[in-house]
Amino acid sequence: MAESTSSSSSAVAGKSDGEIEEMLDRMLTRLALCDDSKLEPLLSKLLPITISSLSNNSSAVRKKVLEILSHVNKRVKHQLEIGLPLAVLWNVYSEANAAPMVRNFCIVYVEMAFDRVPKEEKENLAPMLLMNVSKLPNQHQEIILRIVTKVIGECHSTRIDDEVVGKYKAVSNSQDRELFVEFCLHTILYQPSSQSRDSVPGLSITQTNRVTGKHSLERETVLIRKLGILNVVEAMELVPELVYPLYVAASVDFQEPVVKRGEELLRKKAYCTNLDDSNLVNILFLLFNGTAGSPNVAPESRVAPGNPALKVKLMSIFCRSITAANSFPSTLQCIFGCIYGNDTTSRLKQFGMEFTVWVFKHSNINQLKLMGPVILTALLKSLDSSNSDATAKDTKTFAFQAIGLLAQRMPQLFREKIDMAVRLFDALKVESESLRFIIQEANISLSSAYKGAPTTILKDLETLLLKSYKEEQSEVRYCAVRWATNLFNLQHCPSRFVCMLGAADSRLDIREMALEGLLLKDDGRSTSQNSDVQYPRLGAMLDFILGQQPKLLNSTEMREQRLLFPSKTYVVVIKFLLKCFETELEQNKSTDGSSAFRSAVENMCLLLEHAMAFEGSIELHANASKALVTIGSCIPEMIASHYAKKISWIKQLLNHMDMETRESAARLLGVASSTLPIDASLAIINELIASLSGTQKLRFETQHGALCAIGYVTADCMSKMSSIPEALFQHILKFLVDIVNSETATLASIAIQALGHVALQFPLPSLITDSTPVDILTLVREKLSKLLSGDDIKAIQKTVIAIGHLCVKETSASRLNLALDLIFSLCRSKVEDILFAAGEALSFLWGGVPVTADVILKTNYSSLSMTSNFLMEDVSLSLSKYSANGTNAVDEDFHSTVREVITRKLFDDLLYSTRKEERCAGTVWLLSITMYCGCHSVTQKMLPEIQEAFSHLLGEQNELTQELASQGMSIVYELGDASMKKNLVNALVSTLTGTGKRKRAIKLVEDSEVFQEGSIGEGLNGGKLSTYKELCNLANEMGQPDLIYKFMDLANHQASLNSKRGAAFGFSKIAKQAGDVLKPHLRLLIPRLVRYQYDPDKNVQDAMSHIWKSLVEDSKKTIDEHFDIIIDDLLIQCTSRLWRSREASCLALADIIQGRKFDHVGKHLKKLWSAAFRAMDDIKETVRNSGDRLCRALTSLTIRLCDVSLTDISYASQAMDIVLPVLLGEGILSKVDSIRKASIAVVMKLAKGAGIALRPHLSDLVCCMLESLSSLEDQGLNYVELHAANVGIQTEKLESLRISIAKGSPMWETLDLCLNVVDTESLTHLVPRLAQLVRSGVGLNTRVGVASFSSLLVQKVGEDIGPYTSMLLKLLFPVVKEEKSAASKRAFARACASVLKYAAPAQAQKLIEDTTALHTSDRNAQITCAILLKSYSSMASDVLSGYHELIIPVIFVSRFEDDKHISGLFEELWEENTSSERVSLQLYLGEIVSLICEGIASSSWSSKKKSGQAICKLCEVLGEALPPYHFVLLHTVMKEIPGRLWEGKEALLDAISSLSKSNHKAIFKTNRGLPISILTLVSSACSKKVKKYREAALSCLEQVVRAFAYPEFFIMTFPLLFEMWNSAASNKSRKATLVADAGKTEDDSEEVSVPNEKILDCVTSCIHVAHIKDVLEQQENLIHLLITSLSPAFPWTVKISVFTTIKELCSKLHSALEDSKEASIHDKIASLVQKLCQSVSPQVVECISIVKIAQVHIAASNCLLEITKLYGKLPSLYWTAHEELKNELVGVHEIEKNGEAKSLLQKSIDILQDLNTDHIQQP
Repeated sequence: MAESTSSSSSAVAGKSDGEIEEMLDRMLTRLALCDDSKLEPLLSKLLPITISSLSNNSSAVRKKVLEILSHVNKRVKHQLEIGLPLAVLWNVYSEANAAPMVRNFCIVYVEMAFDRVPKEEKENLAPMLLMNVSKLPNQHQEIILRIVTKVIGECHSTRIDDEVVGKYKAVSNSQDRELFVEFCLHTILYQPSSQSRDSVPGLSITQTNRVTGKHSLERETVLIRKLGILNVVEAMELVPELVYPLYVAASVDFQEPVVKRGEELLRKKAYCTNLDDSNLVNILFLLFNGTAGSPNVAPESRVAPGNPALKVKLMSIFCRSITAANSFPSTLQCIFGCIYGNDTTSRLKQFGMEFTVWVFKHSNINQLKLMGPVILTALLKSLDSSNSDATAKDTKTFAFQAIGLLAQRMPQLFREKIDMAVRLFDALKVESESLRFIIQEANISLSSAYKGAPTTILKDLETLLLKSYKEEQSEVRYCAVRWATNLFNLQHCPSRFVCMLGAADSRLDIREMALEGLLLKDDGRSTSQNSDVQYPRLGAMLDFILGQQPKLLNSTEMREQRLLFPSKTYVVVIKFLLKCFETELEQNKSTDGSSAFRSAVENMCLLLEHAMAFEGSIELHANASKALVTIGSCIPEMIASHYAKKISWIKQLLNHMDMETRESAARLLGVASSTLPIDASLAIINELIASLSGTQKLRFETQHGALCAIGYVTADCMSKMSSIPEALFQHILKFLVDIVNSETATLASIAIQALGHVALQFPLPSLITDSTPVDILTLVREKLSKLLSGDDIKAIQKTVIAIGHLCVKETSASRLNLALDLIFSLCRSKVEDILFAAGEALSFLWGGVPVTADVILKTNYSSLSMTSNFLMEDVSLSLSKYSANGTNAVDEDFHSTVREVITRKLFDDLLYSTRKEERCAGTVWLLSITMYCGCHSVTQKMLPEIQEAFSHLLGEQNELTQELASQGMSIVYELGDASMKKNLVNALVSTLTGTGKRKRAIKLVEDSEVFQEGSIGEGLNGGKLSTYKELCNLANEMGQPDLIYKFMDLANHQASLNSKRGAAFGFSKIAKQAGDVLKPHLRLLIPRLVRYQYDPDKNVQDAMSHIWKSLVEDSKKTIDEHFDIIIDDLLIQCTSRLWRSREASCLALADIIQGRKFDHVGKHLKKLWSAAFRAMDDIKETVRNSGDRLCRALTSLTIRLCDVSLTDISYASQAMDIVLPVLLGEGILSKVDSIRKASIAVVMKLAKGAGIALRPHLSDLVCCMLESLSSLEDQGLNYVELHAANVGIQTEKLESLRISIAKGSPMWETLDLCLNVVDTESLTHLVPRLAQLVRSGVGLNTRVGVASFSSLLVQKVGEDIGPYTSMLLKLLFPVVKEEKSAASKRAFARACASVLKYAAPAQAQKLIEDTTALHTSDRNAQITCAILLKSYSSMASDVLSGYHELIIPVIFVSRFEDDKHISGLFEELWEENTSSERVSLQLYLGEIVSLICEGIASSSWSSKKKSGQAICKLCEVLGEALPPYHFVLLHTVMKEIPGRLWEGKEALLDAISSLSKSNHKAIFKTNRGLPISILTLVSSACSKKVKKYREAALSCLEQVVRAFAYPEFFIMTFPLLFEMWNSAASNKSRKATLVADAGKTEDDSEEVSVPNEKILDCVTSCIHVAHIKDVLEQQENLIHLLITSLSPAFPWTVKISVFTTIKELCSKLHSALEDSKEASIHDKIASLVQKLCQSVSPQVVECISIVKIAQVHIAASNCLLEITKLYGKLPSLYWTAHEELKNELVGVHEIEKNGEAKSLLQKSIDILQDLNTDHIQQP
């Protein structure tokens, strides 16, 4: 190519203008004289020189050049078959010093030349045109790019070759690539359907012209160009950002194939595109917006916006690009184009709104400041003009979302006006329900925009919210409450009022939001205990509420006022006002307060009185009354003085339906009476007693209220300086005692409670009965005992607490003992509330409780149990708001005795009792004393004993006992000193870790409960198994007394587990306080805590989670620091004998290994997998499930660690080294189905991601997968195959099914993945392992799998398999022979063929020779030969083509095997390997003949037979072309004819027949005497007695006679045939006479029977070749033969043959009459003809009469016609028998039904009639 360029340049270089002109003139002349057929070679030399001459500045030269070019144009323009020198022209163009004019003309002819060159040259040169295309002039760029895209369309629309791909990739200049991709994008955007070029969407007129050139493109042309471009761009592997616009444009093309291809490339190639690339985003915006509206751009260069489909696609992309959201002003233009564009669609409007939301969410704040106001205006305009269709709904959805986002990003846009708030609240009223949620979210977002708004705006918003809450729509109310909560703080009264209104809403979400706004979410308790919570001042809040409803202060003494709000609103108002009251009171630190505060409190009391209206709910009345008590407890003087004037109003409340309201009223009455004179208080008491003492039966509520009031008022009176007179006091006490003894349990408990309240202020004196003092408890003892043993739990609680109150200031030992006895009687109670109440009572008896009488009597106090949340909270914190105004001054001596009694009862009886309920009671009471009286000195001294007791109780089965014991441990820790704290921590750690010392033993008795009922099933008789006695009985019944010890062991284990759980509860409470004391134990604790958090027992989980949270601040950091210790402990516990430990360990491991890196878990991987497999095979199902979970977690971890794309290659390799052997050795080979399946799944996933890290393990992995193909196969298939024959299933089809199933399995998929990473080094280990598996592998799937994998491996590695070919061929070839399965045999044959392709020539030759040698062996070897040759042909055809002289003869000869399957296989091979049968046979005739001769000469009968058949085929195909090999074949065959007979020997006779028929001329030339020898040989064969062979011999004889046509053959053959015929005829007659001996005759005839038809056929052929004289000599024998053959003894088929013989004889005689001139011959002929007429014809006529077969009638009639014709040729002298014959024919004619036979008979009759006429006319 370079030489051509240099020659064209040198042709004009150094010459003058004249010389150049003269040269060009000669060229023109030569060109003119050249024919078109020779024009192309001339132009290849002339055209480059001519164009190069344009570099000359001479006008004459240039004129001459233009003449030449004009001539060339005219000659070649319409003759595309005339090629132009494309490569040379391109080189001329590419010369660095080429003149511009030269380049201009070159590019024109380059474009013209591309249409005329072959496809291969086009596709190879096109990529070269792109080199440095960016440096060319624009016009040349356009032409070149059009040429390239045209070639791409023509050559690469369906596929592109790798070689061409490499050339396109060689375009390395970034500018060249960008220019090419840009032109491709324009081509993709081009649409030929456009009416005018200025309307192509996405393109300018200039760009359209660049794409099309001078003429528009056809649709089909555009299609193939686009598809070609997509293929080429994909193959070039350009950066995704560069080609992304092209793929996008293609995915919305107007032609379906382009769309599919574009979408495919978007999915496969562009998924990782950086959508935030600024250049990419600019290009996409240009496609969307175009430049049509830009005034600075020329009209023809203005890019039209993309079509709607493209715009929709682009919008979906913009909504994922942050850069697109920040590309002002393109972003703005895009949004407005979607919403208001002329060609916008509903879909585009929807996307426009969606993009707006995206922009508001992700745009830079500076960009948003520019766009936000403009877009907001557009949004509002869009909302005002929206329709009601579905798309408009979506548009509104995005519009409201956008407003919400904009409010978050740019609140200043909305803050100055409330217009937007009003709009959104109005929208919530009028829009459809489906939109309201979106509007609601936008509304909520907008609320934050008004924070910090001007005061006037906030005032307007207050009005808006108050108005909006009254709306019907729940969404409006919700937003009003939400605004009130979010926008304003807690001190803002109007917003809190809105929340108060919302608290009674019908919607739950509004109620919850309102309560949250008031900080009352948790049932009235503040959600925040922080002191910095600022409530509004009580006065301000009340003033606003009263401003909204002034009538709230109105109330009447009879409570007849109407409520202005729902009861729930009042409840919330009261609770919130109480919070305001308490906060302000705390701030003032004084009960005196300011006058404003006192005024507010008075107003609040009035509001509470108003809330007590009759129509209010019970909840409202209870809260209001409690609120009054609360205020009274804080400002007692003010409340007492206020309500001292309203005693009658309070008395009404004593009759209230609600118990809490009655008790609050009673307390309030007691507070109010404190300011009354003593007489007034006594009057109230007397009035209450009188009301209860009357004869009229009162309501229970009235009785309850009165009794409560008596207690509170009497207690208050006893606290005054001037107490109640003794007589009245005795009266009151007697009244209450009578109530206790006489009334129901409920009233009795209330009465005893009243006595307890009085006793809190003053020790109760003895009651004077009949002048005798009697202790009050003694009087009521019997009643109390009965009451405490009853079923009324609440009554029992009140009673037992009252007993404790009675003894607070008591000094009487008897009363104290009696009280203790009553309380201790409850030790077996199973009701928790009763036990808590008893513990509280004991605490009052113990002394040092943290409450005073005033707290109990004058506050909303209920009990210590309720205050401490049933011993689970610190009571001191709960009671801290109440001040202790005094101490209980009692005699410590008496109470010390009480404490001793209580201690003995607890520690000696209850805590270590054999009954669990007593232990539970002891625990509750001990904890109560420890909690309520912990600061008492005696309690402090007893702390070690208490700690030991609680430690022991940690192991209790009862959850309450255990939990309280752990709580007790925590309290002991708080109360104890440093030493005790340390000991306590050590004990807990020992319990948790299982190393603690043995606890004090509990003696078991018969009814001691060892297990919880139902935990270990039922007994033999169906009874329960829980107590010690029941367990012993079961052991005895089973005859295994030692079984009781196992039960005890199990019980101890359960106790140990319970101890751990209890210890955990206690530990969790003290862990944070223990601090540094725990640090030395962390290493021991953490592994166990991790495991216990996954314990199957939910309670243990919860307990351990508590302690974990207490101990550990950063869970992840702690686990990371102790990771190895944790893993080691868990792995050990995975093999524990305890199932719960195994299960918990697996679950824990599954969680903590997730997300770990190799350096963390690498050392544990092997053990982890072993543990998982062991757990998956566990005896317990839950453990197996946890093992499955661990396996899944390990799978995820392992796959990530072995994936080279996620893990460093070195770590991935190490992980693979650890894991793969375990999976292959323990997993896949496991007998557990789940383990095998999991292992295979992991191995397959590993193979997918491991990449080259898999190579060191390829040999192990491949062999394991191959073996698994069979070992993991469903065993049912093996069973089916064994019995397939019995049920009619073909074994081969079943094998195919099994193989197809195996190839669809995960194992085969893994093998495919292994192939992808095989390299040369891997073969060193892989090939020997495969060879071993070939030898030893068992199972159909494994055998086929190893063969198939070997084939694929060889194909993958190619030439690299070379060193192993010898070994593989030696191994595979015998395996193919030995395989019994057809499928396996074929697979190994393919493997052998794959190796053959890369074998050395010597190896290949030996293999092919060995293969062809198999065709002479047994059936299996022959099948093997065929299968191998077929595989060689399909997989190593290039190798096999050199050995056709070996295989073609074998294939040809083997086609004639008797076995149809084998012959079919070789027939297929023959068709595949030969294009023309005749040509192939001629080409390899020598080798074929040699092989045939070997076969005939071999000792194998089948070889002889198929060789004979092969000779027949050769003769059939080649015919006379067989020489010079005919003689060899004939000689070989003739040698085999003599001798013994063998099955199939008739094939040799057929071969002689075929050779004689096709090559008789050549045989005659070779040896004239040879035909006689052949005839003699065949004649001797005719005498053999085997029927089949004899038939073949006669057929051969017929063919030989006809082929050589020797007249002598008649003389030689006819006597033999006549003798054979006579023999056959005699057999027939003998057969007719020996009917009795039918069986024997049949056997003999079968042995020596002669095929009569064949004899007659031979006679016919002999007559055909004989001299007439020889025939006439044998006329007697002939006539005899004909007559006998026409006898009825012979079948009709014989008669057909006879008729043929007669016709041949007639024909011979007819010819002789015409040809012979001898009179003697004529006489003999006439004599013979007469015999035919007289003797034979009647027999023929008789055949017509007897045989009813149409074919016989026609043949016989034809025969008669020939005889009559011949008879008519005789001289009239011999016409002596025709009359008789005629009559017979006439008779037959009359009855003949066959038309053709009838016609022939008529002709015969006519001939005879004519003879008769002629005979009459003669003188």
